[in-house]
Amino acid sequence: MQLTSDRREELDQDGQHKGLGRAGQLPWPDSLDALVAAPGSHRVLFENEQTRVLEVVIGPHVREPTHTHRWPSVMLIDRPARIRYFTGDTLTFTSPERSSSVESGIRTSWLDPKGPLSVENIDDHVYGAFRIEFKPI
Repeated sequence: MQLTSDRREELDQDGQHKGLGRAGQLPWPDSLDALVAAPGSHRVLFENEQTRVLEVVIGPHVREPTHTHRWPSVMLIDRPARIRYFTGDTLTFTSPERSSSVESGIRTSWLDPKGPLSVENIDDHVYGAFRIEFKPI
């Protein structure tokens, strides 16, 4: 996978993401992988040697367990909700209150590999997303 020039500074001299091991592994145990550590909110929809597609569902007023995402990914949020985002045990983001005129539609963003994190849905409805993870080739 080629990265655009504005992202190359995130790679080390061997072309691996900084902070990742030789096989694209995070320096955390496999037991923290999203499917192992947070199976209640992550489900595999598709997986092969290059890609893993996860469905992410977090119920209202639920905080998922701490977990990691070892590969870069694209996140498609199709059922947004107010969340609290934790890096490790530290609260790093709380989404703002929304008005009744919230834009609808899928929200899409690029995400680099993530170390220990958890998300708490602080809304009254389900949060839903799809995460397309890109494995090193």
